[in-house]
Amino acid sequence: MIIVTGGAGFIGSNIVAALNRRGQTDIVIVDQLEDGHKMVNLVDLDIADYVESDQLMEKLNAGAFGPVEAIIHQGACSATTEWNGRYVMEVNYDYSKQLLHWCQDNGAAFIYASSASVYGMGENGFREDRACEKPINMYAYSKFLFDQYVRRMLPKKTAQVVGLRYFNVYGPRETHKGAMASTAFHFSNQVRDTSVARLFEGTDGYANGGQERDFVFVRDCVSVNLWMLDNPDVSGIYNCGSGRTHSFNNMAEAVIDWHGKGEIEYVPFPDHLRGAYQSYTCADLTKLREAGYKAEFTNLKDGVRAYLDTNAG
Repeated sequence: MIIVTGGAGFIGSNIVAALNRRGQTDIVIVDQLEDGHKMVNLVDLDIADYVESDQLMEKLNAGAFGPVEAIIHQGACSATTEWNGRYVMEVNYDYSKQLLHWCQDNGAAFIYASSASVYGMGENGFREDRACEKPINMYAYSKFLFDQYVRRMLPKKTAQVVGLRYFNVYGPRETHKGAMASTAFHFSNQVRDTSVARLFEGTDGYANGGQERDFVFVRDCVSVNLWMLDNPDVSGIYNCGSGRTHSFNNMAEAVIDWHGKGEIEYVPFPDHLRGAYQSYTCADLTKLREAGYKAEFTNLKDGVRAYLDTNAG
């Protein structure tokens, strides 16, 4: 049995779909469906069971699922604008620790979603190294602190533990994320509805729309997760990005090219994001490559085309 938390969410549902393509259906999806709109990510998936997240530990401790091969932990409070620290730490830190310890006690692999947000403004680079890590919001701090917890226990681990630091992921099955959906999603909707993609004006020394991110196609993130699952001797914390940067202008241009119409408009940079916004990210893939992952990452234009060919949902 494989358990996927956040399985009704963006990356989680893509992982389950990929497992299904392998013929794997002994899957338990764990999520919260207070927002029932996320069910659209579940209707084409074949699974063994669904469990609400607040019931998972009780069921695990009761042996409800039989032998568990792995927990792929994608569930989290992913809002970078959430400043209720008590809530974020309960969901992202405490809950993750419980799952980690259960996996260690029961010989199950634990592959979890970390985040490139732990690097903050990135002034010290984007290597999986404590010297590079300086989170600038509560979400990032919760991910950072759990990574530190994992680092302390890795020398005495009893089963595989892998943290994947996702960079700016885009692709199918993210419609439910609303404001937290990718720029590809938002730009596409804007161009479709108004023929205008709205980008932030320049900040941190960058020109209008010139801020640069490592945009990574969700199918590449899924590929890394499954490779880790197939290589149980690999443990540690790894970047999961394309290793390349593109500006927001580049992303908007790729979307406009797909629609065959549209133009770019710049809007004032929001005051509430100043000092809490990553104007540049780029995954250092050295450690991931040294671990043995060799697959190439999808280039931006091809990824945007493949995404929007799915009707951007």
